[in-house]
Amino acid sequence: MVVTLKVTGGEHGEWAVLHVSGEMDLVTSPVLRQRVHDAVADGRRSLVLDLSGVVFCDSSGVGVLIATRRLIRSCRGELRLILPPDGTGTAAGGGGADGGRGQGAHVNRVLGALGVRRLFDVHPDVATAVDGAPDDDEEAGPLSA
Repeated sequence: MVVTLKVTGGEHGEWAVLHVSGEMDLVTSPVLRQRVHDAVADGRRSLVLDLSGVVFCDSSGVGVLIATRRLIRSCRGELRLILPPDGTGTAAGGGGADGGRGQGAHVNRVLGALGVRRLFDVHPDVATAVDGAPDDDEEAGPLSA
């Protein structure tokens, strides 16, 4: 089995949007780290990471997300994550590495289990994230620590 991570970029107004799919682990996470650094080097300070297509995330992937948060905050920018709350990401149908619950659910569960989900501004989709409206579950916003 080949471990893959695909990161595609786009823009939505002032927001740089990186769509991430596949597996985020020790081998593949540096790809996302580099794409984030490239976006910041290009002057982008408002970043959305669409993780709805991620089916697996280990501690290396979480580390990249936390490092991304730190980098964006140091630039006085904004980071928003796309994590479908019910795991209904971009996959259709059941089965797969996440037990048939849809892509995106795994990352949401990992961040929650580690107690770091509250550090991020989480939205269910790109439209909501770039609109700036707080997620109903996160009205207070992410922690500032």
